[in-house]
Amino acid sequence: MNKPALTAMRKQAQGGFTLIELIVVIVILGILAATALPRFSSLSGDARLASMNAARGALSSLVAVAHGQALINPAQAAANGLNYENVNVPIVNTYPAAHANTADAAGLNNNDYVVTVNGTVMTIRPAALEAGTQCTLTYTQTANANAQPAIVLNATAANCNN
Repeated sequence: MNKPALTAMRKQAQGGFTLIELIVVIVILGILAATALPRFSSLSGDARLASMNAARGALSSLVAVAHGQALINPAQAAANGLNYENVNVPIVNTYPAAHANTADAAGLNNNDYVVTVNGTVMTIRPAALEAGTQCTLTYTQTANANAQPAIVLNATAANCNN
C-alpha cells in the first residue's frame, strides 16, 4: 500500500541542517558577538573603580573607628598610636596620620594597591595601573584637632581603564 512512501519520508527527515541554515546561525552569532564585545571590554575600568570605592570605604571606616578610640585617651593615642589588625597606626590630632601603616590597617595591602606617602598626603592607586594614573584615592591628614582628614576619590571608570 503506502509502505515505500513512509520509508522515503523517514529517510528525508533524518537529513540534518542545510549549509544555508548553518551559515545563517553563524552570521547571527557573529552579529551578537560584535554588539556585545564593546560592552564587555570596558568592564576592567568599572571593576577598578568599584575597588577604589571599596578602598575609600575601608579607609573611612578605619578613620572613624580610630578617631573614636583616640578621643577616649588622646594623649596615649598620640604617644603610642593605635593597634589595628596587628599594625600600629600613628595618630595626629586624634585622627590617623598619612602613613603606610594606616593603609595597611585598612586592608589596602601591597598586593592590590600601591601606597605613596608624601608628607601629610597619602596616595593610593590600584597595583594593576602604572604610576601617574589619575585613578587614585588621596588621604590628607588633618592639620588641627577641629578638622577631619580629607579622603578624596579621583577616579572614573574611564581613567581606571588602562
